[in-house]
Amino acid sequence: MKDTKLLNYIKAVLENLPTDWLNLTTHRLDIYNEELAKTQFLDQFEVLFNANNSETSALHILPTAYDYIRLGHPLSSVLEWTIAHINHLDSEQVISFSSKTIPVLAVLRKNLLNHKNTLITFKDELPDEFDVDIIKRVYGYTFEVMKVEQPEDVPAFEGSTIFISQDKEIFKSDLHPNIDFFINIHDSLGSVLLVNGELNAAYISDIQHVRRRETIAMTPVNCFEALKLLVDSSSGIKTENNISATKARVLNSITAITGTTEKPLVGSSGLSIQYAIMMGLVHYAQEHHKEKAIKFIVPPNCYGGTNDQARRVAACIDNVEIVDLPVDGDNDMVQSIDVILEKIAKEDAIPYIIAEIPTNPRVEVPNLKQLKATLGKVRKTASGNNAIDPVFILDQTFCPNVHFLGEGHTLSEVRSISYASGSKFPSGGQCTAGYCVGNTKAEALMAYIETHLMLCDNEATSHQMEILAHQLPSMNQRIVDAYKNTREFVNFIKVVLPAAKINFVSEDLANQGFMPSVFSLDLPTKGNTAEEKEAYKRTLNHKLIHLMITEIPDESKYCVSYGQLKGCYWTIPATSTQGTTKEGDKDYIARVALSPNMDLERHKEVFLDFVRAIS
Repeated sequence: MKDTKLLNYIKAVLENLPTDWLNLTTHRLDIYNEELAKTQFLDQFEVLFNANNSETSALHILPTAYDYIRLGHPLSSVLEWTIAHINHLDSEQVISFSSKTIPVLAVLRKNLLNHKNTLITFKDELPDEFDVDIIKRVYGYTFEVMKVEQPEDVPAFEGSTIFISQDKEIFKSDLHPNIDFFINIHDSLGSVLLVNGELNAAYISDIQHVRRRETIAMTPVNCFEALKLLVDSSSGIKTENNISATKARVLNSITAITGTTEKPLVGSSGLSIQYAIMMGLVHYAQEHHKEKAIKFIVPPNCYGGTNDQARRVAACIDNVEIVDLPVDGDNDMVQSIDVILEKIAKEDAIPYIIAEIPTNPRVEVPNLKQLKATLGKVRKTASGNNAIDPVFILDQTFCPNVHFLGEGHTLSEVRSISYASGSKFPSGGQCTAGYCVGNTKAEALMAYIETHLMLCDNEATSHQMEILAHQLPSMNQRIVDAYKNTREFVNFIKVVLPAAKINFVSEDLANQGFMPSVFSLDLPTKGNTAEEKEAYKRTLNHKLIHLMITEIPDESKYCVSYGQLKGCYWTIPATSTQGTTKEGDKDYIARVALSPNMDLERHKEVFLDFVRAIS
């Protein structure tokens, strides 16, 4: 294992580390090439290694690794590259996870869809979180389990073999020919999966996609600790001394912010929480409504992660189906829900609704009184019995300050769960952790959701809890301040470019507490045909964003995120957040997100330059 050049270089990298590698949820999006995101960073990192260049300035200008901490980041890439070198593998054969169990589930998912057998072997014991019965019964995965003394004892098997090691030695592995996937688990840091052999290379992309949609990569802080352990085994792992007190502060803040009384749950990301919600509700349905069809009702143009994950769950479970919920533009969310719930009631199926309020990217809020009435309506099955009442799953990441679930509020009388992405306002962009809460009527459901959050080992890490404990108390004030900047910018655009269509909340909705800091901008266009007009508008979107991020590089970023502590973020939903959405449902408009701390006057000046250039 000893490779002096490698160890000395990694030690130097850790000493000269750009602070952004530890502190940002998105890295260097100004030099982000999506098509090369999985390779470009390490290609250039290897050049630096060969030249023995570990200068901070050289590391700082490396391009983005992957696209987000969920899928990967600079330090997870360095960790995987290092482990690959030690084990004489290609770097893409090494995949790190914050979760100890998800790498196993990733292989099981691939084999379920490929109708392939799996043998899970382990030396001492399986991870405590790995519940064999639930994984077989709820997830539908089929596999065998075998205890062995050593990796070389893993037998030949007709299918895939997984070997799980919990020796806390995450850098070294014994890739016996009978082992297809070697998983090293470190109780404090996460896990590392090694893909053995060319025959298993087809799994790599699918395993990475599980990491992107159902969990996250090993966090930057934990990757840093793992690499420190490699270069100095006596360094030990930095741990939070009073994690229980920190967690209590986080839960108390969430309870106060949401106006709820049930225990909140905090996951490693918004999608980690959403996955726990979906699998928890599937589990509940299987036990309380045996053999009935489960219908997840999802807007087809909502955030791509939500849309993609929901369809991935449905692809694995026979009685789960996705039903499209039109919510934006000419479609009214409440009317759409009413029509769909009537149809599902007649089928005597189980309705689970996932929706964003305000919607993304059109920033629309439905009539809340009508929504309450529609969700609470008693419906009948075809045989005349009372239909199963819906569960409303609310993504309120845009406006996490609004009370929906507490007594007397819109969703208090129907089983409801609210969740939010923590990489936005809750942490100010400093971590990916997300959270969910349920109303009193959803108490039984929350227990199932917690079961699956823990089974997937997707609870927020101790460091993520520290960040949330520090950031959540100021969240509501940051929302107000960012909204003020956004309203001022929107009003300015209305004056200088009145032909543009702006999607943003009304003053009346803002007075009700809906104060998003995001708006969408449909720029004016021209041309003789619909195709020409669309092409012109798409080109104009890019011109605007390019101008903003080049003229104000310290503040304006090309990024899908929002809720950050400073700056302004620009994106085109169709090519970012809606990446996995069907083409016909994509929105080729500009989406703008403002923060409480930014040079608004400078942004006005540059936008006015843009208007003059197209006039």
